[in-house]
Amino acid sequence: MSPTTLPVLDLSQAQNPDTAERFRTQLREVTHDVGFFYLVGHGIPDDLQTRLLDVAQQFFALPAAEKLAIENVLSPHFRGYTRLGGELTEGKQDWREQIDISTEQPAAVRTDGSPAWEILQGPNQWPESLPELREVVTEWHDTLSAIARRLLSEWAVALGQEANIFDAAFAVDPSILIKVVRYPGRDKGAGTQGVGGHKDAGVLTLLFVEPGKGGLQVEHNGEWIDAPPIEGALVVNIGELLEVATGGYLKATVHRVISPEGDGERISVPFFFNPNYAAQIPNFELPAELAAQATGVTADTKNPIHDSYGANALKSRLRAHPDVAARWWPEIVAAHA
Repeated sequence: MSPTTLPVLDLSQAQNPDTAERFRTQLREVTHDVGFFYLVGHGIPDDLQTRLLDVAQQFFALPAAEKLAIENVLSPHFRGYTRLGGELTEGKQDWREQIDISTEQPAAVRTDGSPAWEILQGPNQWPESLPELREVVTEWHDTLSAIARRLLSEWAVALGQEANIFDAAFAVDPSILIKVVRYPGRDKGAGTQGVGGHKDAGVLTLLFVEPGKGGLQVEHNGEWIDAPPIEGALVVNIGELLEVATGGYLKATVHRVISPEGDGERISVPFFFNPNYAAQIPNFELPAELAAQATGVTADTKNPIHDSYGANALKSRLRAHPDVAARWWPEIVAAHA
């Protein structure tokens, strides 16, 4: 039987010697069972959350021409604005508009021997008339990076590893992706797919959702659990690379977003914390009692899980944005067909 709601974990407990072990046990058990939870006690200032939501709303209120001036089809690196309905999940149209912002890097100088994932490296596109977007997103990036690193160290200890086991993979240019997303309302009968069911391709996702706006659903034992926002909380889930690292003891979980009905809309900002594209997450040698519960990495010929973030991220980008891929990288599309 599936739970009716997601568990709530308090990160501040990890800083108290009297409660740290209990927090780690909860963290391990929740992500072994459900793979999703609410996180409170994270220390994000209320003001920063307010400014993030405000600047997101300002961005989506810009004239269409200003948003399309930084459309992602203009970027060989899959960065920038995606118009309403411009992204696919499982080959079906998602009903959302968004801007994708990743680690700011110069484009890779490619050679015949370059790995295909190098096409993901490059500069972002920012709206000229809204410099506040870059300022707030940069502050959000730094704040959530610190939270993500703390969570990973707590996971490591909870899984019987050294606290710093993830450090090498994230030491240089971690590949962080931030999406600022708007889900507009749809008329009843016009479809419900805000974003279709999927697993995240990386390590860890921290999600901020506009207060009071539901729509996120998490799959557990074949049933869908509603995950409406809790005031001040982030929604946290693991990605496919933690499934690989733990031999399937932790499982990446399928989730989706149902479109609001009518005139409603919903803003969300997922923060994907991932290692350098070239890095491989270490494979854990789990304690015997945990290893006995590791069922192996999910086998799915339609959606294979790769052990490096670059390969996993490229798989995701090519499927989600076939227009960008076809315009800039037809040879890579052909090789991955």
